[in-house]
Amino acid sequence: MTEWQNAIGPIFDRILLIPPNIFNFQDHIIASQTAIFLTGSPMRHITVMTLTASIGLLTMFIVDFVDLLYIAQLGDSALTAAMGFAATILFFGTAFNIGLMIAASALASRKIGQGDVEYARRYLTNILVLSMMLIIPLAVIFFVFAPQILDLAGATGTAKEAATGYIRIVAPFMPFSVTAMVCSGFLRAHGAARRAMNVTLSMGITNAILDPIFIFGFGLGIDGAAIATACAAIVSSILAVLPIIKYYSGFQSFKSVLFQEDLKPVMAILLPAIMTNVATPVGGFISYRFIASYPDDVIAGFAVLGRVVPVAFCLLFSLSGAVGPIIGQNFGALKFDRIRLTIKQAMGFALAYTLLVWPLLFLLQGPISDLFNLQGEGRDVFWLFAVFLTPLFFFNGMLFIANAACNNLERPAWSMIMNWLRNTLGILPFLWIGGALYGLPGIVIGPAIGGILFGVIGYAIARHLVTIQEANHIKR
Repeated sequence: MTEWQNAIGPIFDRILLIPPNIFNFQDHIIASQTAIFLTGSPMRHITVMTLTASIGLLTMFIVDFVDLLYIAQLGDSALTAAMGFAATILFFGTAFNIGLMIAASALASRKIGQGDVEYARRYLTNILVLSMMLIIPLAVIFFVFAPQILDLAGATGTAKEAATGYIRIVAPFMPFSVTAMVCSGFLRAHGAARRAMNVTLSMGITNAILDPIFIFGFGLGIDGAAIATACAAIVSSILAVLPIIKYYSGFQSFKSVLFQEDLKPVMAILLPAIMTNVATPVGGFISYRFIASYPDDVIAGFAVLGRVVPVAFCLLFSLSGAVGPIIGQNFGALKFDRIRLTIKQAMGFALAYTLLVWPLLFLLQGPISDLFNLQGEGRDVFWLFAVFLTPLFFFNGMLFIANAACNNLERPAWSMIMNWLRNTLGILPFLWIGGALYGLPGIVIGPAIGGILFGVIGYAIARHLVTIQEANHIKR
């Protein structure tokens, strides 16, 4: 692993035309005890943090992509559909993980920006304890009630049976996943982009190695994919914890008094962050209810979309996580002009990337459909996305960045409200109207129209929030 990282580091240095030690943000912090996002070009920080985050995420997303590809080669659309149902349900757990990671990153980066590294460690310990208190009951619910939850999603027959097995294998390992995510957020708050990247990178590499062994070598099919995912969660959690112990003095000893003292500020950002991210699987759940009555070919098409979108737009997904610590540290240092510049340049980054992806998906939509053995209307679903919806994903990127700004500017509730409105009012009416007027094409295209509306609103709110916070601190 280390040799591979040392090999790709200089490559990124040359591509980005930046100093070789730019990846070692934590060394700057240790040497000067000064946060690293307060000077220099915000676009450079955005680019480096986003690219390093995207390497690990892209690896993980590609493995998910390959997971579905392997299952598609089994020639059963019901199994492909089952992967879509299982992913939709399990994403509720991922949403909890992301919310907890956001809390760790936002609170720790703010303390680091203020020069209080020890308090950042204290936040990490208490957030990890709280994570276990939340995720273990959720894992039990998923394991026990998987069939009933899938009934609510509209799954039936072979798809329901296969998805139930997948969920019950993965659910017990959710505590490892949340440990990896929370510790990764702490590393990113320190600006340790490469070490945070290792967490998701290790998850992807482990999955890539074990998937074909379990799926085909042992003939376990979709259960084999689940076992590989569980193993990857364990490996990533180990590689998340080790650098914290080695480079950042480890975890503080847990003390119930300090836990209770920190609970209020932690929950103030954690609850809105979790609720913000839970809105996304709620939107997915609503969408699957609308397509559940269609044949397995259609559901398989949506399942493929669920794997292609994260790969195609990996940089946009990682962009929001990269921008958060930059905003958080500059907010801690009261540098509001740099916060505005960071938001503006992040939007430009998102637009440029979307315009790059659009022609690629347009040209590759046929081969991708062939690769996943999509049939009939399942191919139509993917064609509609590649041709018409890809450029509109930029507006989702706008909302991602706005959410990151709200979470790091002491208004996480605003992020929560925007995300819930986007995934309810921004989806449900458009699905209903689109389906009623145009059938399946309307169901595919409708929610993207809502995305335009909420992307623009999110950007305006983020800009307004910076002005509000600047005025508040001037008054003080």
